[in-house]
Amino acid sequence: MATLHELLVRASRTFAVGIDLLPRPLREEITVAYLLLRVSDYLEDSGELARDEKILLLEEWRRVLGGESERGALVRRLEEAEEDTPDAFVARHCETVLEGLEGIESAAREIIVRRVRESSAGMARWTRRGSVFETEADLDDYMHEVAGRVGHLLTELFSLRLAGVGEDRDRMMALGREFGLALQTVNVIRGLHEDRDRGWVYVPASFLPDPGMGARDLFEPANHDVAMAVLDRLVAKAGRHLGAARDYLRMIPRRHHRVRLFCLLPLLFAVRTLAISRTNPEVLDRETKMTRREVVTITRRAKLFGFSNVWIARYCRRLAERGA
Repeated sequence: MATLHELLVRASRTFAVGIDLLPRPLREEITVAYLLLRVSDYLEDSGELARDEKILLLEEWRRVLGGESERGALVRRLEEAEEDTPDAFVARHCETVLEGLEGIESAAREIIVRRVRESSAGMARWTRRGSVFETEADLDDYMHEVAGRVGHLLTELFSLRLAGVGEDRDRMMALGREFGLALQTVNVIRGLHEDRDRGWVYVPASFLPDPGMGARDLFEPANHDVAMAVLDRLVAKAGRHLGAARDYLRMIPRRHHRVRLFCLLPLLFAVRTLAISRTNPEVLDRETKMTRREVVTITRRAKLFGFSNVWIARYCRRLAERGA
């Protein structure tokens, strides 16, 4: 039986680095929250589940988390997941994750359950609706459900556990949502080609020059110039959200250095990923990502200098340069 930490590393080795920096009990709480959300991700994104079954299972997952249904039948169904993906691996071990949830202190458990249930409900709503993004507001609505609510979850846990955090709760919650949208917009850019293959293209129709043009048409060679213009709009959108993410980080007192690092690393990785995606036609054909050396270098420098807001601003500018 895999441990929670083994599941975390299997789900995302990079994210595990940040979680391992957190003080207790935040480390355990965020580990469990992250893994619960990966189960939700599997139910939304799985290539082996039909649309109607995804909706039913997401709704049942919500009931199980809320104590409204026994979990045995759902656990057995998820143990049958056959895909060779990190999300499916976590789903196959969801009994371990649910047992971990039971060990979380009640106030934190209430936050985690409420926010994961909200996100799962949003995923079910969008699965039912389908990949129809008429406007940027539609895209933001989807991203709020899968990532903005994660920003709310983390902000509530930080406010619960850290002195001096959450004094301006409304502003921090709003910026936490923006942080989630920032990371998700970068994920949209990174995953354009892969999402196309599963039938979802996260590009609003309002970004396209011709009302008769579909988002999937962006991948046709004849539409290269249009695709690059759309990429520019997505990059600019991600940049605006990342600006708010930096404001969020500044609201965490510097004495909570390890928590700041937990937030800082995905921020820096997103800034760098955006830089290598900007004006890069390869994003239409393959995943663009940092090298392993870049990840190690960014992590090392963040640990040394991440207490300084001035350094963070300067380093973000440097990482945003395509050839840095």
